[in-house]
This record gives sequence, structure tokens and C-alpha cells, in this order.
Amino acid sequence: MRAGLPQKEQANSVEDASEAPRSKFAATARRLLGVVGIQRPFIAMLTLGLASITLNVIGPLLLGRATDLVLAGVIGRQNPGMDKSDVIDRLRQQGQSALAGMLQSTGFTPGRSSDLAAVSTILAIALGVYGLSGLCWILQGRQATRAIQRSAYRLRAEAESKLARLPLSYFDSHKRGEVLSRITNDIDNVVQMLQQSMSQLSNSLLLIVGVLVMMFWLSPLLAVIAVVVVPSAMAVTALLGRRAQTRFAEQWKATGQLNAYVEELYDSHALVKAFDRSEASATAFRDHNEVLFRSAFRAQLLSGASQPMMNFINNLGYVIVAVVGCLRVVSGTMSIGDVQAFIQYSRQLSGPLTQVTSLAGVVQSGIASAERVFELMDAAEEVPDTGRRLRQGTSQGLVAFESVSFGYEPDEPLIEDLSLTVEPGKTVAIVGPTGAGKTTLINLLLRFYDVTGGRITLDGVDIRSLSRNALRSEIGVVLQDAWLFTGSIADNIAYGREGATREQIEAAARSAHADHLIRTLPNGYDTVLDNDSTGVSAGERQLITIARAFLSDPAILVLDEATSSVDTRTELLVRRAMAQLSRGRTSFVIAHRLSTVRDADTIVVMENGAIVEQGTHTDLLAADGAYSVLYRAQFAMPTVELN
Repeated sequence: MRAGLPQKEQANSVEDASEAPRSKFAATARRLLGVVGIQRPFIAMLTLGLASITLNVIGPLLLGRATDLVLAGVIGRQNPGMDKSDVIDRLRQQGQSALAGMLQSTGFTPGRSSDLAAVSTILAIALGVYGLSGLCWILQGRQATRAIQRSAYRLRAEAESKLARLPLSYFDSHKRGEVLSRITNDIDNVVQMLQQSMSQLSNSLLLIVGVLVMMFWLSPLLAVIAVVVVPSAMAVTALLGRRAQTRFAEQWKATGQLNAYVEELYDSHALVKAFDRSEASATAFRDHNEVLFRSAFRAQLLSGASQPMMNFINNLGYVIVAVVGCLRVVSGTMSIGDVQAFIQYSRQLSGPLTQVTSLAGVVQSGIASAERVFELMDAAEEVPDTGRRLRQGTSQGLVAFESVSFGYEPDEPLIEDLSLTVEPGKTVAIVGPTGAGKTTLINLLLRFYDVTGGRITLDGVDIRSLSRNALRSEIGVVLQDAWLFTGSIADNIAYGREGATREQIEAAARSAHADHLIRTLPNGYDTVLDNDSTGVSAGERQLITIARAFLSDPAILVLDEATSSVDTRTELLVRRAMAQLSRGRTSFVIAHRLSTVRDADTIVVMENGAIVEQGTHTDLLAADGAYSVLYRAQFAMPTVELN
């Protein structure tokens, strides 16, 4: 595999985190809503929310009617034997015009007490309305939970699927911790945002609409006064929200960079200790942490300031509505019950506005994370695999590089006009200094990258016309880094062939000379390895990967520095296993230890992306060229001078 691209200086990466990324709040929010909104539970949630809000806004109106009935009974009982107009005229003659105006809008009958049956009926209806509203709210929460968890499942599944479709160049140019942060921390933050805000926001918006309708129905004048407050509050929220959104985007970018650095530091902790770089690493960590602290502090500060401002504006509007409402009662244009209901609606209007404001920080943080997740989703993928498939085991193993050119960067060619033919069943060793392009050839053969010029053929067919899966099913790979996953040794070997039996697994291990070593472990083939393969040596890990390659039974074998990290005794076992594995297969062997390639049918010497020599070990030594220089330098001939 090609190593990662050179990383920027530490200071530059820290500074980059403090730059404000361009926010795409509205587009990201619409896209996230599209992920959630296509599900039936989401539609059910909105329907139940609408029902709950509709019932909820009817409640104050019913309570206002009950208040008017009670007040009418009290006034009627205190004024027996008179007409309503007589009561009002008498009050005006007594100089109580304000009270007369208030009674004018009250539907009382002199001499009649409160109609307790009517009041009880209204209260019972109100109780039933509020109870039914609460039931709808409970059912809505259940549907919201289903919609959110399905959305989380879908996001994680799409992210995992996306990683499988990304080209190797993406992982070369992005830190592993940064990528993992997007599919773990960022998706978790999106889900948390949905859990905290989705049903609340929908309910709040529906409640605002419902309350405004009832307010305009009761008193257009008071409704206009109340509505004037809304744009003011929303303007303050929007102003603070735009600034906070940028800071939340910075926060999650800084979180990804911090995670990438911590993972890198953890993977290299032994090296950090060996070079006594603990203090320098701690300083770099503090720099990353400081950037995260500053961005998070600013985001939360701006987000938190919006709610106190909202409360102040809402309370100011509430006072104005109460004063004007009292004047309307005194003038006889509204009843006390209507004013009571309107004030309740006014408080109901400020409630969802305050709730929307309090959730603004959560939403902005979640949208910032969603933006990062969607950036991963939108990353350029490998060219769609439309090539034809091969029938397993039909390949002869004839490989030809025909005038191949390639560069990882468009303006930096690494390989130019390279040609090489490998006959079926032959072993080709590729040697040369670091950076000569040896591993790049293997990346091109496996189609981790596609050539930019010329072509590579398998049995005369351009590999670009084959599906990647079909091509790679014919190639067995043993890399320098022996990759083993958490699981038993048998599972790790079985990774080479789906559905392999235990007998086939053990036969492959015997062929790789790994059976004896495995059986000496406490649980043999059932020994469970962790991520670091603790308990087995580097050589034992390499033998397990060779057994995996044996099990896959490929037509072409790639051995990339398979013995570079093992001791001399284990190297002999690995070389013996490699020799048996290579028998009858077209083999590519990349090695710095020239002792492992002496018996190759052809040795190819590469320098600066070009083949400078090829031949057998004996022929190349006799030619006294580049291979001879490498060989003499490696086998302790101190008089050799290297250019």
C-alpha cells in the first residue's frame, strides 16, 4: 500500500481548525430532513403532533368560556330583579363607567346564579381535550423515537457503505482519526440533536401557528401587538444563530482533528516514549485542545445568549398585551374570559419561541456535524465497476504492463512508459531503493489506482475491463503489515475464502508452516486475537496471513515485504511457506532483503519509477550494475559507494 501523503506542519493544522468553514446550514438541514422525512413514523409523528396541538389550543378557549359563565352567575346573583341594561345604566350614573363597560361584554342575567351544570360540562370537555392531547403527545414521542433510530441506522449504514466505495487516494489524503470521527462522533451528535429537538421543534412550530390563529380570531388588535414581538425575537435569534453556527462548525472540525491526533499518538506511544517526545506531544495536544476549547466556548456563549434575549422580548410583549387587554375589557369590547384566554395564548406563544431558541444551539451543533457527514457521503467515489466477471479459477496468470504511466499527483509523474511481462507460473522479484515505485506497481495491478497511460493486461485482457472484485479474486496478497482483526485465528485464516471448512483452514495453516505454532497457543485455532494481536509474534502473524493467502488459492500472488519485520529463524519458515505458496502461481515479490529473491525467475530493479535492470540473480551480479551495488551494500561490503 502507498503510504499517506505528507502531512502539514503541526502548527498549520492547528491554525486551520480556527478558520471558519463556510456554512451550508439551510441546504444541510433540508438534506437531513429528507433522510428523516421519507419514513412513515415521521409522517405519523407530524399527524399526531398536529392533533395534539389542535386540542391543546382549544383548551384556553374552553376555560375562558367557563370563566365568563362563573362571572355572569356572580354578577347576576348580586343584581336581582333588574334588566342587564338597567344594571349598566345605574353603574354609569354612579360614575362607575369602567365597571359598566366591563359588564356590557359579560353575558349575565340579573337574578340568575351560575349555571353549574354548564360550567361542569365545559370543564369536563376541557379535561378530556387536555387528556386526549397528552395521549397524542405520548404516541407522537414513540413515533419520533422510531423515526430517529431508523434515521441513525440508515446514516451509519450509508457511511459504512460509502467507505467501501471510496478510492484509496481518499484515505491517503485524510487522517484515519478524522474519518472515524465523522462516522462516530458526528453521526452520534446528529442523532442526539434529532432526539432532543425533532418532536419539540415540530410541536413548537405547529403550536405557534395554532395559537396565532386563535389569537387573531379572539382579537386582531391584540394579535397584531403580540405578533410584532415575534419578528423582533426571531431577528435576535437569527443574528446570534448565524454567528453560532460558524463556531459550531469550527468546534466539530477541531474535534475531528483532536481525535485524529489522539489516535495517531496512541498508535505510536512506544515510539513517543523511545524518543522522549512525551512533553512535545503533550504540548501539541494542548494546542489542539485549546483550539477546540475556544471554538466550543464561543459557540456555546453565542447560543446561550439567545434565550435570555428571547425571554426579555417575550415578557415585554406579555406586559403590553395584558395592559391593552385590560383596556379592551374596560371599554366593553372584550370579555374577561376572552382576555384570559388571549393571555394564555400569549404565554403559549412565548413558550414554543423560547423552546426553539433554547434548542438553537443543539440544532446548530447537529447541523454542523451533519454537514461533515454529508461531506463524507459526497466524496468522489471509485469509477463504477461495470467490468465483466471472470469464472473463478480460469485465469492463467499472464500479466503484462504495457507502456504504463502513472502519478499520484497529476503534475508529478512517478512511473513513465514502463513495460514488463510476467509469464504464467513465474516469480518476479521487484527490488530497488525506497520510493522507486515498487509498491505502486502492485497498487496498479490490484486497481487501487488506475493507470494514467498505457495498460495492464491479465491473460491479454485490459484489467480496466474487468470488475475489481473479479480481478482481486484472482490475486492473493501478503503485505508487509500483517493485518489481523479481532477474532479467532481460524476466523482470520478463513477471511481468505468465504465458507471455508475447519479442515481447509488447518490444511492451509500446514501448508504455510503455521500449524505447529498455532497449536502451541493456549486455545490453538480458537485463540482469540485483539486488534494488536497481543500474544503472537510478528513472524507468527505473518504466517497466519500467508495461510490466509493459501486458503484463497489465487492465480496470482503478491508478496510485499513479507519478511521485513521477522527474525532470521522465522524468516526461514516464512520463505519456505512463500516458496510453497508461489509454486505454480504467477508471483510478484517485493523485498529489500535480497536473500529472499535469489531464486526468483526474474529480478526487476527499479529506480525513480523506471526499470533499470532485469534478469536472474547470477546475470545481474555479473552485469555489475544497480543490482550488484544493492547486493554488495546489503551483504556488508564496506568499500561500496552508493550514489
